[in-house]
Amino acid sequence: MRVRSASEPGVRSRAFRAAFPLTLPIAAGFLFLGCSYGLLMHAKGFAFLYPVCMAYFIFAGSMEFVTVNLLLGAFNPVAAFMLALMVNARHLFYGLSMLGRYRDMGWKKPYLIFAMCDESFAINSSARIPDDVDRGWFMLFVNLLNRWYWIFGTALGWLVGGLLPVSTKGIEFVLTALFLVIFLDQWMGVPGGLRSHLPAVIGVLASASCLAAFGADGFMIPSMVAMLVLFVVLRPWMDDLKSDGGTDGDVRGVAMKDGVASDADRHDRHDMEVTA
Repeated sequence: MRVRSASEPGVRSRAFRAAFPLTLPIAAGFLFLGCSYGLLMHAKGFAFLYPVCMAYFIFAGSMEFVTVNLLLGAFNPVAAFMLALMVNARHLFYGLSMLGRYRDMGWKKPYLIFAMCDESFAINSSARIPDDVDRGWFMLFVNLLNRWYWIFGTALGWLVGGLLPVSTKGIEFVLTALFLVIFLDQWMGVPGGLRSHLPAVIGVLASASCLAAFGADGFMIPSMVAMLVLFVVLRPWMDDLKSDGGTDGDVRGVAMKDGVASDADRHDRHDMEVTA
């Protein structure tokens, strides 16, 4: 059996065709949210270059909305740094969980790290990648497409800013709805009982507890700290659950079902195969 290398013709096109349909729901949300951000920047009096460059270089939707007030307020780089760290601290969890998947990605790895967002993480961590599709190119196209959806939406929003006669108040709720849909999709996509959903349950309970204890304005950082501590403490036990038959997109050695191996099994075998 001969393994297709990433340099062979068609590798990138197959990866793009596999990634593109999975990003279309993200496109709907990002184009709409990007437009709302562009409209906001236009309403605040910023030139076209500002929102487009911020979307291109920052690529952190929540932080870009916050940056609008930072640019209009007094210059305080320390406060801006701390605020950016708190708003984007959730990426620490993404980085930890994607260390194995980004291994041996070569030159793609820096861009995969830079362009990883909530939605790209959700797809790359749970997608069932076909055998004939290169994993590195697949994840690269997921990140690239999602990033340009946001950039294009931002540019479009600024260009049509001031032309729409409708109010955009409350438009930011679309992001919350998008996250909820992604969470439910991941929950329903993982077979098994409550043990298979333990990480999600920990996240929900930790967030709800901190929300009750610290209020809506101060629960984010405590909840992330609580989740990090719980994941570190419970990781040996959760690894035991996975080895006992739990399901996870990054697990090696998941039991065979109906004679078909999991994506992780196929990926491991793919790495070990040589040209016949």
